[in-house]
Amino acid sequence: MKTALITGANRGIGLEIAKQLQQQSYKVIVACRHSSKELDALNCQVETNFDVGDSKSVKNLADKLTTEKLDLLINNAGILSSMDLENLNYDAIRQQFEINTLGPLRVTENFLPHLSNGAKIAIITSRMGSIADGSGGQYGYRISKTAVNMVGSCLAHDLKPKGIAVALLHPGYVRTDMTGNQGFIDVQESAQGLIQRIKELNLVNSGGFWHTDGTELPW
Repeated sequence: MKTALITGANRGIGLEIAKQLQQQSYKVIVACRHSSKELDALNCQVETNFDVGDSKSVKNLADKLTTEKLDLLINNAGILSSMDLENLNYDAIRQQFEINTLGPLRVTENFLPHLSNGAKIAIITSRMGSIADGSGGQYGYRISKTAVNMVGSCLAHDLKPKGIAVALLHPGYVRTDMTGNQGFIDVQESAQGLIQRIKELNLVNSGGFWHTDGTELPW
């Protein structure tokens, strides 16, 4: 049985990924700040009081799971604080950078010893981080997602000799709490596409940036 660790999967896209992976016979470990009724109903392994922005929290869980060998690490935890040029909040920008950019790097660093040969890492990023495809507004979120794309690119390069592939994945404009339940697709379709992209990930295409529908996205 393969084992997957997913961060921030107590709701939304992460919760649905956990559900679908469990249906595909994965052992699923969810690391999040707190659980939810929906997550508890899955009966997967839930590790609470986990914060990707807290180095001690991440290290503590890595130490607790020291005997676990991971086939898949999904860096899903993230936050969005809306703002435009007339309403900049630098503290909120820093917080988004801490969670959305440094969080996946911090988690990957700590769980690297747990990754088996041939393991895969997925970073749930956003097309809003694409400089070529971007538009205005949402400064903190866009900056943090552009930066985490570089994190993923660097990880793909550095982990290739270890046999570990890395994907940067845009889930689409999904109807979740984060988007105010607005969007073009639901979480089931998004998660299905993300999992398919992970299945297609290998050392040759490692470091790619894809939409959940398989479209390769511009940097």
